[in-house]
Amino acid sequence: MNLVEPRFRGLFVSIFALFTLFGTSMTIIGATLPKMLASFGWDYLAAGIVIGAGAAAYFVSTFVAGHLVKSWGAKPTILLALTLIVAGLAFFAATADPTVNTLLSALIGLGQGGVEVGLNSAILRIDPENTGRPMNLLHGAFAVGAIVGPLAVSLLMQSGVDWTAVYRGLAVVSALLIALMGFAALPPTEPHGAEGKPARLGASPAYWLSFLALFLYLGVELGVSNWVAEYFVAVFAFSADAGAMLLSLFWLGVLAGRFGVPLLCKGAQPDAALIGLAALTTASIALLMGLSYAPGAALAAIAGRGLLFLAGLGCSVYYPTVMTLVGKRFPEAQSQAVGFAATGGGVGAFIFPFVMSWIAQAWGIRAGFATYGLFAAAMTVVAVWLAAVVNRETKAPAL
Repeated sequence: MNLVEPRFRGLFVSIFALFTLFGTSMTIIGATLPKMLASFGWDYLAAGIVIGAGAAAYFVSTFVAGHLVKSWGAKPTILLALTLIVAGLAFFAATADPTVNTLLSALIGLGQGGVEVGLNSAILRIDPENTGRPMNLLHGAFAVGAIVGPLAVSLLMQSGVDWTAVYRGLAVVSALLIALMGFAALPPTEPHGAEGKPARLGASPAYWLSFLALFLYLGVELGVSNWVAEYFVAVFAFSADAGAMLLSLFWLGVLAGRFGVPLLCKGAQPDAALIGLAALTTASIALLMGLSYAPGAALAAIAGRGLLFLAGLGCSVYYPTVMTLVGKRFPEAQSQAVGFAATGGGVGAFIFPFVMSWIAQAWGIRAGFATYGLFAAAMTVVAVWLAAVVNRETKAPAL
């Protein structure tokens, strides 16, 4: 069975490139966070505000983008979003002023939200059978970017290159991808003749549960991504360069799951993978936090690397599986349903940095990181609930 229809393979390559860039743009601040704190003299609260501004703009953008994609189509929405990302990356971290960087982070977040909804809507249209395989594979590209980004930052910092140059380089790559997307032929956003029916959307518990599921998931995924480098620096005495490199381990686990599950588990039901891997994330984060109190810092740091990979593996299929189930459940208004679910993720990504920075500032980074274990447990409970509702309302597609 073909993973992607032949007529969509060229488009698949273009979206893969965009998702790779998207993954890099979403993790680059976390990879440079230790250097940023040291160079600019920020405390955890200031860093939380800068990160949170991008997340706030992201969730506003995802909600609006769901309606823009419905009205304009995916392609114009994506092009506008990429333009905002280029503008933000071109100037981010050029100054130590937290206010300026907060505004630029918000600009980047606005673009990221539009890219997120536009690309997910397009992916649903190239998977008419709702298998979920293209969604998982293309979200695997996000993990590729999330691995390459922190790795490149670490290598550049080790070679003596100014860490802020990464943002300028990423802006150039984003501008090139605007040109690539300009020539891409995207399929219609909704099935022919379909009309969005907001009343029907809100009447289904799956609509609200998808919001809650991604609210918790994005908070956990991006929270770990943004803070794990500083966690290893502060707890296990890693250097800033080594801390940035560790972030790639988390995203390597995400990549392994997003490519491995659709390729190796074609007969598996999405809800089984969703629940089982969410539970793995919960256990991995809890054990990683517990290692900070274990005797033998060197051995604990080695074990921590493995747990970081497993946490990423546990996160791998959560987001794409929720999106696939949303597209299956609401075929008449996919872009609005996708946008609303993504907004839940954006709200989580906005709130969690403030929770983390406040707790870390008051009680230390160990306590702050422990909150992600609690939210991961809640994420697993919601996954069980969402799977039960979707299975009741419509037959869940196979991966």
